[in-house]
Amino acid sequence: MWNYEKRLQFPVNIKEANADIAQVIISQYGGPDGEMGASMRYLSQRYAAPYREVAGILTDIGTEELAHLEMVATIVHQLTKNLSMEEIEASGFRNYYVDHTVGIWPQAAGGVPFNACEFQSKGDIITDLMEDMAAEQKARTTYDNILRLVHDPDVCEPIKFLRAREVVHFQRFGEANREDCSKSEHAQYNH
Repeated sequence: MWNYEKRLQFPVNIKEANADIAQVIISQYGGPDGEMGASMRYLSQRYAAPYREVAGILTDIGTEELAHLEMVATIVHQLTKNLSMEEIEASGFRNYYVDHTVGIWPQAAGGVPFNACEFQSKGDIITDLMEDMAAEQKARTTYDNILRLVHDPDVCEPIKFLRAREVVHFQRFGEANREDCSKSEHAQYNH
């Protein structure tokens, strides 16, 4: 199942540290609509998927979300790795620093830690796929909000890539939902 290449899905090469931006981006690591919740959601839901094609889509997208988690962590790491103590204190990054230094830890931009209650695996494929489509739209909105706040092209380019993938995932879940519904209807009328 895994063929891991030691490179990011999209390059991240941030030249200047910026704790303010890092505090915004961290939300897509462990916030309510972030990549950690997305990967766990889809990789958990796949087991209840009634059709191999739908389970395959959940597996593919869940795995890709892990790659996105890696990208977001890299962005945050590159934004914080060379901060001076003065920059940490001036930016409001001191609370995070006390608990995690400049390590990557899953939390929302507001400081709320990641919680598995932020995603759902219901076991009903239509319910799960509707959850997935909504989750992708919420993630897209979060990336839109980040792009409104951040203007550094070194940060914006990978964020734009991640945002575009949310749109693709939404479309794929919509296709999976239509596929599942058509199979369910067909099976219902053949019994």
